[in-house]
Amino acid sequence: MKATKLLLGFLLIGLLMTSCYTEVILDDEFIEESGFNTAQVLQSFDLWYIDIQATKGNGEVPFLERAFTISFENGRVYANNNMVGLGKTGNGYGIDVGYFDVFPGAIEIDHDVDGRWLLDVFAVNGNTLELYDSNSNTSYFLKGFQLNRFDFDMVFYDNIHYFLQEYDAWEKTYTSEQGALNDFDDENFLQFISGGDGDFFRSSIDPIGTSVNYLQWDFEGDYTVYDVENDETLKTLTLAYDFMGNDYFELYVINDSTIELYHPSSETIYEFKGRGYQQYLKSGKGSVSKKRRKTSNPVMQVKRSKK
Repeated sequence: MKATKLLLGFLLIGLLMTSCYTEVILDDEFIEESGFNTAQVLQSFDLWYIDIQATKGNGEVPFLERAFTISFENGRVYANNNMVGLGKTGNGYGIDVGYFDVFPGAIEIDHDVDGRWLLDVFAVNGNTLELYDSNSNTSYFLKGFQLNRFDFDMVFYDNIHYFLQEYDAWEKTYTSEQGALNDFDDENFLQFISGGDGDFFRSSIDPIGTSVNYLQWDFEGDYTVYDVENDETLKTLTLAYDFMGNDYFELYVINDSTIELYHPSSETIYEFKGRGYQQYLKSGKGSVSKKRRKTSNPVMQVKRSKK
């Protein structure tokens, strides 16, 4: 049976308060008669984190598949669709993606790309909502946070494989003098792509400075980003070349456009700069193709080897 419709027993956060809140027990019958309470609840938290792993159903609401967070404010809908700029774009709220209107226990969202969607709203607990699309029998679960309490770093590191895909290519900008010679020294560009059968990468030995549009991709294969046990901010990356074996790196994020790959077997440090940023906004390739999937990084039991 569905959770109680909006919203008996929900912990309503006062709209004018930032760090303190008051518990309000709402009257179920009154809520059914008024959409005002629906708006109050949707705006009671600054950000709603979309827990894509908890999604139920085989359909999809495209803009919820793309977004990491969604916010509702004075009739406008905002979303964080990108890892690049997360926590900074729109002062943390993300970009403006459309409008919303409310009804008793329901919200209608007019998305700039995906059009109108009427979704039922259910309470799961004091800070979790379910948005239900009856046309596809699909549910999304949203966890509410105030902006100053939201852990943007956690979201970033949990979804770092999407960050790698937000540039058309990564260009090598630095190779340390320290380190043994190895085949990866010759590879100057990397590209990370989300495919229907899984994520894959391509690499190029074209000269540094070559336009992304003119790159010739020399190698390709599958790639995997790993979590590291007992080290939340360290990720590792394997490039499984077709017919050529694997390369293993420790992956460090320098900033929104720069990554560092440390190659333990040769003790070489490489830096790559993102080229061709894809903002998942209102039009273009990114807004259509980007979609989060139910997935979690495998865990690797290693220790940092970079000194």
